[in-house]
Amino acid sequence: MASHRKSRTPGARVAGIRTPALATAALTSVALLSQTADAAPSDDGRPSLEEVEKKVDDLYRQAESATEKYNRAKEKTAKQRKRVDTLLDDVAKRTQTLNEAREELGSFAAAQYRTGAGVPDTATFLLADSPQDFFDRNQLMDRMTGRQKAAVDDYVTQQSETMEKRQEAAESLATLTESQDDLKTAKATVQRKLGAARELMSKLTAEEKARLAAAEEKKREEAAREAAELVRQQEAERQAAEEEARQPESGSAGASGTSEPSGSSGSSGSTSTAPSASTDSSYAAKAEKALAFARAQIGKPYVWGATGPGSYDCSGLTQGAWRAAGVSLPRTTYDQVEAGTTVAVSQAQPGDLVFFYDDITHVGVYVGNGMMIHAPKPGTYVREESIFYDGESSIHSVVRPA
Repeated sequence: MASHRKSRTPGARVAGIRTPALATAALTSVALLSQTADAAPSDDGRPSLEEVEKKVDDLYRQAESATEKYNRAKEKTAKQRKRVDTLLDDVAKRTQTLNEAREELGSFAAAQYRTGAGVPDTATFLLADSPQDFFDRNQLMDRMTGRQKAAVDDYVTQQSETMEKRQEAAESLATLTESQDDLKTAKATVQRKLGAARELMSKLTAEEKARLAAAEEKKREEAAREAAELVRQQEAERQAAEEEARQPESGSAGASGTSEPSGSSGSSGSTSTAPSASTDSSYAAKAEKALAFARAQIGKPYVWGATGPGSYDCSGLTQGAWRAAGVSLPRTTYDQVEAGTTVAVSQAQPGDLVFFYDDITHVGVYVGNGMMIHAPKPGTYVREESIFYDGESSIHSVVRPA
């Protein structure tokens, strides 16, 4: 079964992302597959094998897109829940402080009641046991009035801040509810799409399933040929670069005796500059760790929304691989594609991330020689496969993680 198939109008792409020389091979792959499937509905009104295959592939693609939305909503929900918990703890502490301030005010009121607090006057002086008693009581009341005023100010401040935090917590709770709703919607979408795909597949006969398996095998063979073509292209570029480096500097000088600055290129729109030797060495060391992790996961099942250790989805695998190398990648393909430098397919190095489709809903870890390790789709396992497994036109970009 061809996974993630998506029709696409051939055309120019941003420099460095597509390799036009490989487009013919992609079209050949489509032609091979078309020859193995029924092109028209059968006599009994059932959809053709080609139609079923396309529908199932579309459903898998839609499920993978919903999975990435689920991953994003799950991550957002977790962060929002943590924020809500923090705010509620803060509100609880502030409420306790507010209650203590209220109790202090109550103690002042009780003290005033017991002492008959008021503005000392002549009557109070006359009722005092002695002049000294009057002055002692007066000084006590002055001190209590000052402390009471401070307590009132503190209470008002605490009350205002507590109300603000309660409002902030209420707003965060509302945002959390929205995130949870998005999470439920994405989850329901994934389950609905996968259920529909399973139902379609269950209606195929054993002979039809065998024909689809044969078509898939032909597709893999074509993808392997495309990978070999990429290796030849990379080798040609390497040899050309070495040849250019061997040329004497005077050979590139113009009539004025000047030469191009070192490292300049005649092409425009390149997606990245060549890294220095030290940078390349550092990246290679991290990439080796990422690939070692990815290889260790081969054979584990694809499970949507999974991040290991027993199962993975595509972005969960790439995130885990680079985490093993000490690099923190975002959770979703939408964000991982922004977490590094975009390079040309022909310049891909082991460890780079290969992204697929216009909506950037699939990703794998580049191994070298046109191959990658990825978690393909439901019902499959983490495996090593050509980056052209769904045709050259499905490749969106290659990104070197920062």
